[in-house]
Amino acid sequence: MATMRFTEEHIWLRPEEDGSITVGITDYAQKQLGDVVYVELPQVEQTLSPEDEAAMVESVKSTNEIRIPVVGTVLEVNERLGSQPEIVNTDPMGEGWFFRVEPEDTTELEGLMDENAYEEFVSGL
Repeated sequence: MATMRFTEEHIWLRPEEDGSITVGITDYAQKQLGDVVYVELPQVEQTLSPEDEAAMVESVKSTNEIRIPVVGTVLEVNERLGSQPEIVNTDPMGEGWFFRVEPEDTTELEGLMDENAYEEFVSGL
């Protein structure tokens, strides 16, 4: 299985065995946002491009757009976040995932940071 990838915007992308990619925000992003109180997710079957707003996260501090660096079709959204957005506060890299996409081109992930590079990036902030 391919390794998780990260963006400078603190989005994580985890390739799954079926070829899909699960997307969420990192622990660092959650800590910067503070308590997440609302998550707006994309529609299933919606096609997303890097310039599109894929999701919106609202916290006690701010509202932030989530964009993904790949082109893909939304396969599934984390329905639990509709009634329990606080899951993102306690487990942003696990149960607090946002959505899964079927990417048009998985090689788009290759230019992103792996976990070590992301940790180094965050330590420099």
